[in-house]
Amino acid sequence: MLRYLYILIISLIPALWTFLSASAASAVAGDSSVSGNVDSYVAAEADSVYYLLDELDVVAVKHGTAFRQLPVSGTMVGRADVERLGMTDVKGLSSVVPNFHIPDYGSRITSTIYVRGIGARMDQPAVGLTVDNVGFLNKDAYDFDITDISYMEMLRGPQSSLFGRNTMTGLVNIRTLSPMEYQGWRGLTEIGPRQLFRFNLGWYHRFSDSFGFSASGGFYRRDGEFRNSYNGYTVDKELSGSLRLKQVWYPSSSLHLTNTLAQSILRQGGYPYENVASGKISYNDTCFYRRYLLSDALTLTAHIGDLRLVSVSTVQHIDDNMTLDQDFLPQSYFTLTQKKRETAFTEDVMLRGSALDGRYGWLTGVYGFYRHQRMEAPVTFKDYGITRLIELHRNQANPYFPIRWDERQFPLDSRFTLPSGGAAIYHESQYEHGNWKFSAGVRLDYERVALDYHSWCNTSYTIYNNPGGCLPMPADATPYHNITVDLDESGRLTSHYLMFLPKVSVMWNIDRLPASNIYLTVGKGYKAGGYNTQMFSDVLQQQLMRFMGLAGQYDVEDIVSYRPEKSWNYEAGTHLNLLESALSLDVSAFYIDCRDQQLTVFPDGQTTGRMMTNAGRTRSLGIELSAFYNILPELSVMATYGFTDARFVDFNDGQQDYAGKRLPYAPSNTLFAEVSYMMNVSKKFKEHYFAAHLNFSGTGDIYWNEANTLRQKFYGLLGITFGYNTPRWSVELWGKNLTCTKYHTFYFLSMGNEFRQRGHGLDYGITIRANF
Repeated sequence: MLRYLYILIISLIPALWTFLSASAASAVAGDSSVSGNVDSYVAAEADSVYYLLDELDVVAVKHGTAFRQLPVSGTMVGRADVERLGMTDVKGLSSVVPNFHIPDYGSRITSTIYVRGIGARMDQPAVGLTVDNVGFLNKDAYDFDITDISYMEMLRGPQSSLFGRNTMTGLVNIRTLSPMEYQGWRGLTEIGPRQLFRFNLGWYHRFSDSFGFSASGGFYRRDGEFRNSYNGYTVDKELSGSLRLKQVWYPSSSLHLTNTLAQSILRQGGYPYENVASGKISYNDTCFYRRYLLSDALTLTAHIGDLRLVSVSTVQHIDDNMTLDQDFLPQSYFTLTQKKRETAFTEDVMLRGSALDGRYGWLTGVYGFYRHQRMEAPVTFKDYGITRLIELHRNQANPYFPIRWDERQFPLDSRFTLPSGGAAIYHESQYEHGNWKFSAGVRLDYERVALDYHSWCNTSYTIYNNPGGCLPMPADATPYHNITVDLDESGRLTSHYLMFLPKVSVMWNIDRLPASNIYLTVGKGYKAGGYNTQMFSDVLQQQLMRFMGLAGQYDVEDIVSYRPEKSWNYEAGTHLNLLESALSLDVSAFYIDCRDQQLTVFPDGQTTGRMMTNAGRTRSLGIELSAFYNILPELSVMATYGFTDARFVDFNDGQQDYAGKRLPYAPSNTLFAEVSYMMNVSKKFKEHYFAAHLNFSGTGDIYWNEANTLRQKFYGLLGITFGYNTPRWSVELWGKNLTCTKYHTFYFLSMGNEFRQRGHGLDYGITIRANF
């Protein structure tokens, strides 16, 4: 009850603030002396509006300029391209960014991200995500639909000196539409096969030159594509909804505030894993994922003389439930339920200034966060699992005194509390001398992670007298002794991490080419350490087997903890504007030396839990290219390509040496290309035009295991969009994977069984947008 009261209070704060702000804004508008100052600063021109909006974007504030004027590899996708490509989440961005891969498998909790060969399938992400200044701490909350996206940008390479933990391979920044840049209503309706229906509606209003408010929401539903042959039902149905409230207020020319509250709810099936041996999805227990997500960010920018002070305060809350048929087989082995409630608070305060007539600029900041998570994760053993995984092993070891479980179902219960917190101080200096620009940054990052765990099992079994030693045990075997199993283990684990994260770069501006440069960057990144709670059911299972004299015992801390991942990134690149700026070209080459890389592996034996482990050392090298060319006013071409060669340098799991093998799950190549053609309808309707866009995206090879014996070869997907656009409305017909290419997005081995997930097949639909 208190949890829902807390959520209600958080939800009402922006509404109250909106009322007070609107009242104050009305008062300011009525005061001509104050209003004049505000009007002179908040100009009606778009450039002024965007300048003010950038002042409230924490990524823009920290970097101080557009990314193509920075010594960094990046990709930005504007609103028009976001809408045309149907991007509604981070997953959509990955199709156009080189060496950025987010496979679509499982459910929305499986936000697996790989950049330049570095990533992980669980726990700590290697890429940071910021949406309207909310820097999400839990990657379980990365995959959600976002309405009315203004732009999306992806900065590749370590961003740790400015953004800290879990940005060692890059940062995704998404900003939604502001009521200061658009006023009116916006609507979207999308329909397609499998009962696809998407509906978005947003209202944006600028009450005065100093205050704006917007409310937008979305609804999405779709039947599944993949069918469970066990019961005949589709497994990947989805139903979701979202609401976003944004307020922007300029109380004076030197003080700017914005607040964004976002909530979303998700009801999803998922996990269409097919058994490789049978080629079918077939499991008997229910799989689903449920999630409620709330975030709120209050951003304040104050100009104090030549200084700019920015404060970003955020709150994040996630309440979810993942329930799985964990064996993914038609037999009743066991199920997993993972219920999680997490609340996190962050505060980032930064001060930016300049000197020497603007040739020297600096940024200093402090950051802190606190995160508290409670989790329930019971694994329920069922009849077939008891028979095959426990009784069979025990009875083969001692057939003369076999056992039989008294109840044909019992749970291995686990409860966890994971409090964590951290603080950081950071600084960056930039100095310009002629065509040269030098920058150096450093961050000192401290983090404390704790795990309070309690795992228990209460069950019983009977030992029988079986003189003949025949198995299976005959029906007339006589009970010999009843054994009560009462396992109970609790404890606390604590880890502390202190990281020093430097970054230096040099850039040379090319005189003869506008806004063009060459750069070299060296930086250190890191991904936080932690604890793998999914292994506790296996720890308890091993204790149960040990209770019966069949197995050793895991060391809890050794099996569930993993160390931070650290890397040094060396990058050289160029941003070029050629052919009178008709052609923009970005090229970069990188080398990453990674120590203690975090890998997700499946333990040996008859267990299904995933565990995180650290490889000794890996390295990754590659290139990236991005190009956009306006061939004619109505014809343009864009293309991105990324190549990565990521390999183990030192990794031995005790059974095999993987030195020289490619890192699994990270693609060697990513490719995106698109041709766009637009034609005006007539001279009378100059803003009415037809548009056609043909695109191709390719990914691969992807190796599925550390031994590199299995892989998904390079595959390509063809898409097309036809549209009719006017200033007030547009209609688009679109298609994806037009060639019905067959490919797989995931593979894993569990209990000796191979599983994989097929990629999406042919898809198509119609999207209607209206602005009024």
